[in-house]
Amino acid sequence: MDKDNNFSYITLSGYVEMNKYRYLYFAVLFIVYAIIICSNSTIVYIIWTNKNLHEPMYIFIAALLLNCVAYATTVYPKLLIDFVSEKQIISYSACLFQFFSFYSIGGTEFLLLAAMAFDRYVSICKPLMYSTIMTKTTVNNFLILAWIIPLIFFAAETYMIAKAELCSFDLKGILCNNSILRLHCVKSEALTILGLATFLNIAVLPLVFTVSTYTKIVWVSFQKCKTFRRKAAETCIPHLLVLITFFYLAAYNIIIVRVKSDFPQIVNFILTLQLFLYHPLLNPVIYGLKMKEISKRLKLFCFCKA
Repeated sequence: MDKDNNFSYITLSGYVEMNKYRYLYFAVLFIVYAIIICSNSTIVYIIWTNKNLHEPMYIFIAALLLNCVAYATTVYPKLLIDFVSEKQIISYSACLFQFFSFYSIGGTEFLLLAAMAFDRYVSICKPLMYSTIMTKTTVNNFLILAWIIPLIFFAAETYMIAKAELCSFDLKGILCNNSILRLHCVKSEALTILGLATFLNIAVLPLVFTVSTYTKIVWVSFQKCKTFRRKAAETCIPHLLVLITFFYLAAYNIIIVRVKSDFPQIVNFILTLQLFLYHPLLNPVIYGLKMKEISKRLKLFCFCKA
């Protein structure tokens, strides 16, 4: 094995019973990936083609669903290649790129959800000021920041990881997530601090902001009439469901890395699959069924195509 990190190849040894189930794995995840692309893209298309849905809330939803497709694409193509390959390997540079794209796109999710929470807060709690605050410029700025901020943090983290010396080339996993830190010869204190700062700014603070914002919305809603409460619930519940499921998966990712050695390989394999299996599948279901305007147009779209 070439010891130059840039030309090293990492063995992905987290797969289970590949010789026996490789084609089953391929078929199942190929179908899942196709569903993710089609379902998310369909709702984005509905929002794009209906001018009545060109409002901040729906623009954020479209951005969120596009982000889901990008998030899935950081993982599924490589998995599908591994399932039909004799050796499950990846170059270290490609591994770093997967780490960077997987987490930066995942971090964007939290910031988009925070932007959506702010949009709902202004709409429900300050309706008379909504058109003044949520302008096209404001929406564009939120979208740009949601994608740029995670890129900056994870670019710095990826750069530091790339500079570290490798003492192992056996990654006990199926993708390049935080477990690549286990390959380093020495644990970097600076990298640990940067990782904590990234987690705080990309996940924890947006989560706190989103939860506190929805708490304020709930408080205001209970002081209003029943119709107002129902309207607030129709728009806020889907966002909360997405936030809860995604934060659960993000926290799960950290737990897996920290205690991975305590689990059998098959358990690690199943737990890792959850990181990118449920969330991209659930988002289009949640927004397609729970958002009244999208659901109505989705039914018309499916009826016309039938």
